[in-house]
Amino acid sequence: MATAGKVIKCKAAIIWEVGKMPSIEEVEVAPPKNHEIRIKIVATSICRTDDNVLKGIFPDLEYPVIAGHEGAGIVESVGPGVTYVKPGDKVIPLCVPQCGECACCLSPKANCCLKSHICKPLQNLMPDKTSRFTCRGKQIHHFLWISTFSEYTVVPDVSIAKISNDAPLDKVCLFGCGFSTGYGAAINNAKVEPGSSCAIFGLGGVGLSVIMGCKAAGASRIIGVDINKDKFTKARELGATECISPEDFEKPINEVLMEMTGLGVDYAFEVIGRVDIEAAALASCHLGHGVCVLVGAPPAGSQLCISPLQLLTGKKLIGSLIGGWKLKDALPKLVSDYMANKFNTDALITHVLPFEKIGEGFELLNSGKSIRCVLLF
Repeated sequence: MATAGKVIKCKAAIIWEVGKMPSIEEVEVAPPKNHEIRIKIVATSICRTDDNVLKGIFPDLEYPVIAGHEGAGIVESVGPGVTYVKPGDKVIPLCVPQCGECACCLSPKANCCLKSHICKPLQNLMPDKTSRFTCRGKQIHHFLWISTFSEYTVVPDVSIAKISNDAPLDKVCLFGCGFSTGYGAAINNAKVEPGSSCAIFGLGGVGLSVIMGCKAAGASRIIGVDINKDKFTKARELGATECISPEDFEKPINEVLMEMTGLGVDYAFEVIGRVDIEAAALASCHLGHGVCVLVGAPPAGSQLCISPLQLLTGKKLIGSLIGGWKLKDALPKLVSDYMANKFNTDALITHVLPFEKIGEGFELLNSGKSIRCVLLF
């Protein structure tokens, strides 16, 4: 392409400091270096994690920063050493990389690549500790190496998945985080069984994706739990058999679920990121074999306080990172399954806005009016 090897000027949404809404700016995006790829982002959606960047939930994150981690686009150019993709390929950037070489990538039991930000102190520059973004002469930080709130972004080649060139990028951008995380939590981590009962705490985009996974696995009872009853219709549409709000009961929600199911649900999913809800989800699980899956990410420094006696009878408490997928391997197949109508992720998209209205997208998220808002460049 004519732009290969050159600096590109484009639009990006910069969070200049904690608490300040993203500002649309013209940024300069440097060419990719060794084992890096520059992508033209076509569509990106807003995830709660991006809102956490805005609110300063990540203590080690440096500002100004370009957030965004649920996107899809087209390869514009590649740096030396890149063989996996070529210019023109459709791709999804990965918020958790897959290097294919570390102990976790080589193990069938793990997906937390040791090159990821989860396995080392968070730094929001590229792996070589430099940035590819500048604005007004100032260095702008990356987020999770992918920064999809920019019309062009540069990512390491371990943080990219090549998908079908027929894939609609404005639909499959959700696969970079939200859908894959929730769906995989049910399918891969919990391994939900046919005829089982499930409770999902939190009915945002990820929680609704858990419901889709539970339904696909054959669960017979799928209970959605949320204080926002406006989400119940969508939850039922996607597979929930019933929905309840903790605010409708005087007793703790785990006691309500115990009464509804006898000895508790077979599987509980916490998809909010609050330790008090995590404790309630565990307490709602079946006494002898219930599995509680922690999907939401609590603020840094949070401590979960539970009695170990809850686990001695056979309950299990497990975590889920991006749905247990090795994303580079999994996303091409998930996208193909979507295109074969094996699941309807389009139902998660409630709003579509031009990228310049990103502020409105954050407002929709925080008001509880949107499930997923897709921004188009």
